[in-house]
Amino acid sequence: MPDWLKDAVFYEIYPQSFKDAGGDGIGDFEGIIQKLDYVRDLGCNAIWLNPCFDSPFKDAGYDVRDYKKAAPRYGTTEDLVRLFEEAHHRGIRVLLDLVPGHTSEEHPWFLESRKPESNPLSGRYIWTDFVFKWGGGLNFISGEAERDGGYVINFFKCQPALNYGFLHPSESWHQRIDSPDALSTREAVKDIMRFWLSRGCDGFRVDMADSLVKFDDENKSGTCAVWRDILGEIGKEYPEAAFAAEWCSPWQALSCGFHMDFYLDHLGNGYNTLLRDYKSGEDHSYFKKDAGGDILRFLRDYLPRYNDTREEGYISLISCNHDTQRPSFNLGKRELEIFYAFLFTMPGVPFLYYGDEIGMRYIEGLPTKEGGYYRTGTRTPMQWTKGKNMGFSEAEEKDLYLPVDPAPDAPDLESQMEDPSSLYHRVRDLIRLRHKYPELGSDAAFGVLFAEEKKNPFVYRRGSMIIALNPSGQEAFAPVPASGRRKVYEIGQGRADDQGILLGPQSCLILK
Repeated sequence: MPDWLKDAVFYEIYPQSFKDAGGDGIGDFEGIIQKLDYVRDLGCNAIWLNPCFDSPFKDAGYDVRDYKKAAPRYGTTEDLVRLFEEAHHRGIRVLLDLVPGHTSEEHPWFLESRKPESNPLSGRYIWTDFVFKWGGGLNFISGEAERDGGYVINFFKCQPALNYGFLHPSESWHQRIDSPDALSTREAVKDIMRFWLSRGCDGFRVDMADSLVKFDDENKSGTCAVWRDILGEIGKEYPEAAFAAEWCSPWQALSCGFHMDFYLDHLGNGYNTLLRDYKSGEDHSYFKKDAGGDILRFLRDYLPRYNDTREEGYISLISCNHDTQRPSFNLGKRELEIFYAFLFTMPGVPFLYYGDEIGMRYIEGLPTKEGGYYRTGTRTPMQWTKGKNMGFSEAEEKDLYLPVDPAPDAPDLESQMEDPSSLYHRVRDLIRLRHKYPELGSDAAFGVLFAEEKKNPFVYRRGSMIIALNPSGQEAFAPVPASGRRKVYEIGQGRADDQGILLGPQSCLILK
């Protein structure tokens, strides 16, 4: 386990929307480099950089055409290496987004694989042995190649699935997970990882990490076997490299070599109840003021995950990501403040999505961009100032990758930095608090002290520290004796004594 993850706070950057230094309306590596001081001063000491490899961008870069080449619209491969170096000078680590489950249909591997004559890459993807044969719960494309067969896709038509084999082959075209072609795919992934790690990358967030082996992969045992091989080998060669899984099953992900697993926004799971618990048109999110939320719905799902895996790695809570609505979609400023107090005092490695620190909004109704569809409204440009294009770019408005928030009161960083009561200052203060006290770090002990059905506050401990949260609009009391403790941070008003902890409406108290 890389030791630096104990104090890591990640900042997710969607490169095309962060900062345009070249003036063409699309964010780039130079723009990110120019803003590294900002990331550092916010308190984030690690970056997750969304896909930045060469791509036709039919799915925002998750359709890779060349894993070893930076996308020209962001800069050169040398520019990306310089980004690593500049980040390291500021004490910031950088994870790249690895997409191992599929490639672009324009990838040279696929162009070879689709040829009718047999060649070394014929088995790099999953093909049937007859153009009109398909089924088994998989999605196929046929009639797009001279090869007599159909190929499996993971998402869009442009994303053919790489071949890692089948756990229980049942068709003539199924290969086992230890077949030569499946093993060759593993080695190709290792080669990609070595390429970037040797150039200064600090690890990878892995897209769809649980989806490699197809068909009857019970308990993901086949996929886990693949990752144990890949990460076991790469981890020995690069022991300080960190690996984060898009999996949402930590008992599986952490057991096969990942150090972090995202607690994702799956409908009905514990994370979903915190921010986006929409049912029958009503919002019952826990951090929504007086929405009838219940912290126990989160804890019933989270605690078994945490207790079963806390010795193996970290569960990563997120503010949101490029696939979800921003938290400001349904939470106001004070509600966000209480949520961020929770995010940055819980165990595991937290991830903050760019712009969430200033309450950037989910922009509804935008036309889809590069396969974004409903997700497009979360991928709009970072709003740095009140100036032209809100400081994102000097390009003409019509040339922007996506429009900035058009509202007159759209949040911007410059204004919030000048306002000590802003959301930006709250987030920065909470991140600094996490760094100041190791007991708020990734692996310090966690335990629930008070949590009752449809009641507030929620009180928990991190080491010897106590955190009490009351997102409701009413005063709340917890019979948790706290005499002799000092107040180290407060939102709203609260007091603690030998009788317990009393919190005012929408408040937070952190005690040591």
